[in-house]
Parts: sequence; C-alpha cells; structure tokens
Amino acid sequence: MSMVGEFPGMQQTNRRTIRAPINPMDRSTVVSILPKRIIERKATLQPSTFELSPGTFENPSVLVIGPSSWWREVDENQPLLEIPVSSVQIADAIVRDYCNGLLACNMADQMPGIFYLPGEYTVEKVKKEQPLLLQKALANQKKWFMELIRIADILWSRSNGNPLSISDDSRLACRELNIQNKPW
Repeated sequence: MSMVGEFPGMQQTNRRTIRAPINPMDRSTVVSILPKRIIERKATLQPSTFELSPGTFENPSVLVIGPSSWWREVDENQPLLEIPVSSVQIADAIVRDYCNGLLACNMADQMPGIFYLPGEYTVEKVKKEQPLLLQKALANQKKWFMELIRIADILWSRSNGNPLSISDDSRLACRELNIQNKPW
C-alpha cells in the first residue's frame, strides 16, 4: 500500500541513476570577461549547476566543463536510460541560455563578453591562443553596454527620474565604461 506523498517506484533498486564512465577527453571551456558572477542551472542534467566568476579583459574567468547526462524513463520496471550530452552542447547552452534573456542582447554583435571553446583552456592559454576572440568579446560587450546605457537614459526620462527604472546591468555598464555624468 502506497502512502500519501510517496513517489511510486522510488523503493525499487532498479530505478536509481547510475552514470556510465565519463570520457575524460570531452572538455569545453566557457570564457567570460563580464564583471558579474554567472550561475546557470540546468535542472534535468547531472551535473546541473555551472558557475563562472566575474572576469575582465585582462583576467578572463574560465570554466572547464565535462559532459552531463539526463535520464529517460523507458518503463516503470526498467532502469532509467542515461542520455549523455557532450561538453560542447553544455557550453553552448550555458552561453545561449544566459544571454538570450538579457535586455538589448542580440546574440550577434551586442552581447556580454561570454563565449566557449572546445577543449580545455587556462586563462593564459586563452590569452595566448585566442586574442581575436577576446577582442571580439570585448567589442560586443562594449556595444551591449552602450545600448544598456541608452535604454536607461530613455527609461530615466520617461519615468520622471524613478531610480527603480534603471537596471543593475545599466549601472554596471556605466561603471565599466567609466561614465560618471549620469543622474541615475
């Protein structure tokens, strides 16, 4: 007899999740020059939380990730089926999912300075081998910051100077571009 609130099948030993061996060569690196902490959660994956420290152009933040997995139920009497997801897919999802929800981000040439590389990179290796990608990320981020400031100016004037109309990202953009003459 089942109790109220009990999950069906949780007491069966064949219902547990067991990960297959992980390919040690499947690595990707997410690079960020955004001076803001980024936490991305993918609820259905294991591992599911990916965290990037704040970064700068001079000292980018890097996060080396491996593959993840999710599980599919085939039958209630069968073990769960593991579906592996490559590190490149995970890295792409981290960048896209974070940036897609941001104001004024067009995912082309106006976005935060976040990108990914297949393979395992350190800060020194990124700076040495990928200077053009870092320059592109800096230009994209600067353009995004300028658009955030333009939108903040419009919102400030439309709201009669309401400080709640200005986003934290707009304030960050002003600090990073060293713009101090804004009334907000």
